[in-house]
Amino acid sequence: MRLAVLKETKPGESRVAATPETVKKLIALGLDVTVEQGAGTASGFPDAEYAAAGATLATDAAATVAGAAIVFTVRAPEVALPQGALLIGTLQADAAAAQAYATAGVEACSMELLPRITRAQSMDVLSSQANLAGYRAVIEGAGAFDRGFPMLMTAAGTVPAANVFVMGAGVAGLQAIATGRRLGGRVSATDVRPAAKEEIKSLGASFVGHEDEESKSAQTAGGYAKQLSAEFYAKQAEVVAAHIAKQDVVVCTALVQGRKAPTLVTEAMVASMKPGSVIVDIAADAGGNCALTKPGQAYVTDNGVKILGFTNWPGRIPAAASALYARNLLTFLTTFWDKDAKAPKLPPEDDIVQGVTLTRAGAVVHKMFAPAA
Repeated sequence: MRLAVLKETKPGESRVAATPETVKKLIALGLDVTVEQGAGTASGFPDAEYAAAGATLATDAAATVAGAAIVFTVRAPEVALPQGALLIGTLQADAAAAQAYATAGVEACSMELLPRITRAQSMDVLSSQANLAGYRAVIEGAGAFDRGFPMLMTAAGTVPAANVFVMGAGVAGLQAIATGRRLGGRVSATDVRPAAKEEIKSLGASFVGHEDEESKSAQTAGGYAKQLSAEFYAKQAEVVAAHIAKQDVVVCTALVQGRKAPTLVTEAMVASMKPGSVIVDIAADAGGNCALTKPGQAYVTDNGVKILGFTNWPGRIPAAASALYARNLLTFLTTFWDKDAKAPKLPPEDDIVQGVTLTRAGAVVHKMFAPAA
């Protein structure tokens, strides 16, 4: 059975869906692995390392997927796939894309839809990538900040520690808190979810936020933040506005699954910040948490605040992001690997399989995209 690893074609995508490390393990399962030339170059994995791991190199995407039964990718591929192929990646599909996969006879698994259950943790691509995004965001923020991050006591005087405010305490936010603390910043954080307060404090940061009866139900069963009322966000904004004016670095990480990112930092809040302050918006891919974020850009506002609105934050640390992502896909495949048949076996009744499978046997089967009965 042949497994294909495609080179990513979306602008700015520097990750790869398999590394030389995971290629060796895929071959050990009994697979023949074909990697498109240059697939790992942007992540620091040259073709020679894939060849040394036992992979066959193909000259282009069409040659890579020819005869493939399984295709690994980071983003949705643009090349036509063989009928019956199992496609595994973060496809970000909508109803039209799901139907296109079904029509093409492709069994598509979109890994960002993985349910947040204990046995799925080791294959959770959102968590692994968000973790690195939170780390990278603070590093980028520290690089853009034109003063010291930790308190520096020198013969010429003392440089105070940077005030760092993290908005959102999910996986990315918690890593941002931890990284800010490691760099010596004075860290505070906010999140609407009731469980987040103790998580924030456990990392040594102070909690900032409005709490009421509505906030007690601000979390889905899967652990994601829920959309709350305009009244709640107005009260939260009052608390945040007073706090944010004193901050040096603000890291925005708040996302609501399947929706545009909530606007948490208004134009007025940006105007209240000191010149040289930095806003790092991890949520830029979903529109941004800051009202002035320009997705894909970094710029300085009229009052001297630097806003980093880069998209694809995991792609800004591609070697580590690819390594974790590749292990996520490997774990998913090996979890459902039939050793006797040397082929994947995806039981339709399994919670994980149900969560990620878009199409099967020429039909759209995912509850989010399947046509109404």
